[in-house]
This record gives sequence, structure tokens and C-alpha cells, in this order.
Amino acid sequence: MNSSDKQFEQRARARYQEAIQSIDPVTAGRLRAARRTALEAATVQASPGHRARVLLPVGALAAMALAALIVWQPSPQPQPENKQAAATEQENEYLPPEADKADPGLYQNLDFYSWLAANNSDQTKR
Repeated sequence: MNSSDKQFEQRARARYQEAIQSIDPVTAGRLRAARRTALEAATVQASPGHRARVLLPVGALAAMALAALIVWQPSPQPQPENKQAAATEQENEYLPPEADKADPGLYQNLDFYSWLAANNSDQTKR
């Protein structure tokens, strides 16, 4: 720095000190609030870059994990037809027989079967 720059700096500092002493408290408070707001805005603008740096690797890891699950997922095993037929028979075991497969004699005396059911339930109550 040359001497003219030093003199300019000294005069600027002196004027700054004079201005600080002569400023009213309301204006000083407003200046401090504006300074705080500007500093907060500067820190907020810096944080999205940080988020992008963090989210990019996290997203890549999530995509790799999803791809790994898709690749290593076991394929469904087809069931043999015998097992399917056996399962269907077990389900139909508790259902009444169809009309064409049942004995026609069962359907002739339906009143008797209803009377039997009614009397049988009365005996279990005793």
C-alpha cells in the first residue's frame, strides 16, 4: 500500500467512527436487523447445494437397492396340477354334493330330514 491509500483508509475509519457516534439508536437497530437478515439469507442460499450433495448419493443407493431386490427376487414356482386338484377337492369336501352327482333318494324325503334335524337338536338340549 502506498501512503495515499493509507491516508484514505485512515480518513474513512475516522468518518466511520464519527458516524457511529452520531447515529440514533432506532436507525442502529434497523441496520443491525438488516445485517442479520442479510446474513441469514446468505446461509439459506448455501444450504440447497449441501442438500443436493447429500441427496444425490442417497438416491443412487436407493436405486441400487431396488435394482438388487428386483434381480434377486425368487420367481414364483408353478404348482403341479395334482396339488391344485387336491386343494380343490379339499375345499369341496365341506360343500354339499351337486344335484346331478347326489343320490336322488336324498331329495325325495326332505321333510323327514328337516323333522330329524329339529328333533335331534331338541335331544341335545336335554
